[in-house]
This record gives sequence, structure tokens and C-alpha cells, in this order.
Amino acid sequence: MRRSQKPEDFTVPPKWIPFQSTVAFRTFEINRIFDDDVKGNDENVPAKHRLGVSIDGSDVVAVRSSYEFEPEWLQVLEEIYGKPVIPVGILPPMPIDQDSDDDDKEWKSIKEWLDKQPKGSVVYVAFGSEARPSQTELTEIALGLEQTRFQYFWALRKKSALADSEVVKLPNGFEERTKERGIVCTSWAPQLKILSHDSVGGFLTHSGWSSLVEAIKFEKPLILLTFLADQGLNARLFEEKKMGYSIPVADSVRLVMVEEKGKVYRDKIREVKGLLVDGEIQDKYVNNLLNYFTMHKRRAQKTK
Repeated sequence: MRRSQKPEDFTVPPKWIPFQSTVAFRTFEINRIFDDDVKGNDENVPAKHRLGVSIDGSDVVAVRSSYEFEPEWLQVLEEIYGKPVIPVGILPPMPIDQDSDDDDKEWKSIKEWLDKQPKGSVVYVAFGSEARPSQTELTEIALGLEQTRFQYFWALRKKSALADSEVVKLPNGFEERTKERGIVCTSWAPQLKILSHDSVGGFLTHSGWSSLVEAIKFEKPLILLTFLADQGLNARLFEEKKMGYSIPVADSVRLVMVEEKGKVYRDKIREVKGLLVDGEIQDKYVNNLLNYFTMHKRRAQKTK
């Protein structure tokens, strides 16, 4: 009989992985998952169960990844699922035109500020649409940014949803003390345009997969801070590949953006972009998936 798994079981790589790896949750990450999801109740089916049922009932699993990036993990995934796992590439965003939407006053104002900053001097801070720091975390992030002395653009969501009654607040005096070198944007921010700007030299992110892919596309080294679900594993993977570095904020920002010891992160993100954002490679993965579906459709028709 399989023993009940505890949070600490997930803080080390599984023994059955046939290669060395540091990819595992940190204690606070897996505790959040257990608290928010695994325990569950009769009225709220845990995501773990829904995911398992979906995979079990499928014939094939398509994943947003590539053999160039993580061949060993794709093989492990196929062995676990016992069915074909087809990578579809990382699906990078389309090229961005900085001068489009000139009538968008909000973007025009953001771009004017970014244009005034030296190349690679700004750290872009954003944690996606679902992850939101607690008040304690927000205070630590703000004070860390202040200590870096770097220019920053912070896309800050004070509430994670309209129904969220808790509104987080910046430390007293933070915006006044840093107004000459930073912007806190509490409305919608055009992330792709900001990341594509030359003045942005680093990305402080929640480690969501889409944001990580966008960082690769625009060659922005990563400062990693995790909140939900698979973000901890994503962060460990990018750390292992020398494409990102985790908090503390002040030390991480300086290391990734300017220090000589952090040059490996700046170089690696450019190197990986050449492999993962190549149009021919991406088309190959999409065509491979379409060919798989076409082949199995023909087989099904023949058996009728």
C-alpha cells in the first residue's frame, strides 16, 4: 500500500528520476499547495485530482516545451503517463512593434519613461494575473527594490481578484523615496512591450511558464520569486540551467543585472533564445503535433 505523502516528501528530487537534478519544491512552496489544494473537500475537487483524471482519460498529452530545452524531463513524463507526450515548442510571442498603438496614452507614457532610462538599467517587476504577494512579502519586495538603487517598473496588482477583500499596501514613503527612479503601475501594463524595450535589463517574475517564455524571447535574465502551483519547479529548472536566480531581491537584482558573477545568467538567456525561439524549430513541433492527429484520425476511420 502506498504511504500517504507529506509536504517534506516533495522538497527533494524523487529517487526514481534517472539523472541528477535539483528540481524540487521549497518547503514554503509545497506547504502552500497542500494548504490550498491537496486537502480539498467534497465540494471543491482538488486540482491534483482533476489533472490526474484528465491525463488518465486522454490518449496523448501535448506540452508547451521542447526537446532542445528539457529532453530528459519529457522522457520521464512519457514514462509516468504511459502514453505519448508530444512537445509543441515553447510557443514564443510574436515580434513586438514598439511604435504601434501610438494613440494608447498609457503605453505612450510608459514608453516615454523607458526611453529616458539607460540601456539595461531597469528591472521589470510583475507577478502575473493570479499570484499576489502577501502584505509581508510585498513590503520585503519593495524594500529590496529600494536597496538595489536600480530603476524599476513595477506592475502591481493590489488585489488578486475583484472579490478579494484584502488590499496590500506599499511601505509608507516608498513611492516618494523612489519616485526619481521607479514607477508603480496599478493598472494594466503591456508586458510584452515593456520586456521588449532595450532599457529593461532584468525581470523579477513569479516564474509562471508564459512569463518565463516571454523572458527568453526578449533575452531578459530572471530574478525568480514563486507563489503558486508549479512555479517552484519552474524556478528550480531555470536556476539549474543558469537562466535565473532566486530572491533575496536586492542581492538577486544586482547579481543578475550587473555583477560579473551574474554574467552567466545574461549570457545563458541569449544562448537559449537561439534554440527555442527559432521559427523553423517551432514550426517543426507544431507540424509534428498536427501530423500525429492526422495519422490517428486516418487509423480511426479505417477501423470503422
